[in-house]
Amino acid sequence: MSGYGTTAGDNPLQTAVWRLRSRGCWTDAAALLAPRAADPAAALERAGLLVERCLFTGDGWAEAEDALRTAEAVARDDEERGGAACERGRLAYAATRLGVRDRADEARSALGRAAALLAPTSPGRPLLDFRRGLVAEHIADSPQAARAAYRRAHDGATAQGDTLLLSFTWHHQAGLALREGELAEARHGFSESLRIREELGYLIGTAPTLAALADCEPEPEASRLRAEAGRLFRLLGGVPVWLESQLAAHIPPQPSPAQPEPAA
Repeated sequence: MSGYGTTAGDNPLQTAVWRLRSRGCWTDAAALLAPRAADPAAALERAGLLVERCLFTGDGWAEAEDALRTAEAVARDDEERGGAACERGRLAYAATRLGVRDRADEARSALGRAAALLAPTSPGRPLLDFRRGLVAEHIADSPQAARAAYRRAHDGATAQGDTLLLSFTWHHQAGLALREGELAEARHGFSESLRIREELGYLIGTAPTLAALADCEPEPEASRLRAEAGRLFRLLGGVPVWLESQLAAHIPPQPSPAQPEPAA
């Protein structure tokens, strides 16, 4: 899943799926695709929606596994099997990253299988490169390998016009720049990611980018950005779940209320 629905044209189903997905209504979006689950493309898209729900909410693992098994079962060629393997790698990455279960080996194996199945010119290659970058950065702790993977994904997304994936590649390259103390580069990357997500109406991705951009800005702009991120976070029902701790880390502790003097 990257830009499904963002260029849906006159397809009312894809438009409806995108609108629901962009607001964090993954279950409802997946339900729209359920009647077409025997179609490999629809089955893969439905699995991607439910995997994304796991990554953003930390919930729904069984439903995502079921949808993935369906996508794997109906895949007919290497392109479709590679796409399903890429989603399985993302699910294993999400479980590992959120501390649900260590599935790091499964994530690497599934993404490696996807790389073997997808042709070098496959439209799924940029998304695969991006997900391999996530594993390199957050599981293998290899920022150099992650940067190379993000750059390949960025170039591929640019060539394909996948603007939503570009918002992710900008964001994660900026995160590496911030990690290395390159504030100007980080600010530029987060700003580009935010611009794209606001233009697309990708609400569930806007709050994390606002919070990330705040880490590059001086006060009072940093506090304003975090306040806006917090407002969106609450509006969307506390999604993504991992953003709460990031926002809370910047809230100053409140003084304890004064205790009344004991009665004489």
